[in-house]
Amino acid sequence: MKKIRVRGPVGRPRTRPDAIAGDKAYSSRGNRAHLRKRHIKAVIPEKVDQAANRKKKGSRGGRPVGHDADLYKERNTVERLINKLKAWRGIATRYDKTRTATSQASTYAPR
Repeated sequence: MKKIRVRGPVGRPRTRPDAIAGDKAYSSRGNRAHLRKRHIKAVIPEKVDQAANRKKKGSRGGRPVGHDADLYKERNTVERLINKLKAWRGIATRYDKTRTATSQASTYAPR
């Protein structure tokens, strides 16, 4: 979290973004408390087991976490783009399958 930098059009980068989106793996109470202390909106859905434990406690369990579905959809779009880029990277870096690489390999192969 200390390495976060939000670049703007001018000036030095901000270290406090407006919101941070994450998946359910980051929905711990500690992460949410840290973001709340820094006045950063957490766009992280609650895990099913965490919600069940909270509901089991009744009124002592606290309120459900706030979750902005529209911002979470934007996170999903970005994640799908990153996955597509990773898939294309595998195709783009197949330089060893070029014609020159295979012809050179065959000249050095023992007969």
